[in-house]
Amino acid sequence: MYLEATNETLEFPEPSSVVTQDYIDFLAKNFRLSHNGHHGLEHWLRVLINGRLLAKENGADIKVVEHFALVHDISRINENHDAHHGEQAAKFVNSFSRWLKLDEHQLYLLTEACKYHSAGRIIPNVTIQTCWDADRLDLGRVGVKPKAAYLGTPLARDQKFLEQAYIRSKMCFVKEGFLDG
Repeated sequence: MYLEATNETLEFPEPSSVVTQDYIDFLAKNFRLSHNGHHGLEHWLRVLINGRLLAKENGADIKVVEHFALVHDISRINENHDAHHGEQAAKFVNSFSRWLKLDEHQLYLLTEACKYHSAGRIIPNVTIQTCWDADRLDLGRVGVKPKAAYLGTPLARDQKFLEQAYIRSKMCFVKEGFLDG
């Protein structure tokens, strides 16, 4: 993907044991909102990119970060205020453990990241914070520029990285109507 404003490119990602077509199909079938909405597939993919870039820099558990990117909004019931969607996503995660291939600690990190991702917290756990920052860096999709003060990892707070994430948040990866047919 080319970032025109910065003349930089993103590297093609390493193959993932988490992100598979079957897994994405499973999640897409369980997502109640439009796949083209603010919390749909394109958001999942941008959070995935943000999370991978952050984890590469800070050593966060990439499996947890990748799962988070795909499931954190899975239980939303609307595109606006949905106070309990994080808790519901954590319950959903616990209901389909066969897809996850996570140990007990990783599962704990994933469910905690899902539960509290909308609370605006900053915590010292690098994996959970990476999940939250990856999501917050995609606020441009709803017209909000992320602020460094609400991000907890050093790279996420970097002004150049923030600008690149904002540009990414405006990008379209999936052709309009592709998934909602």
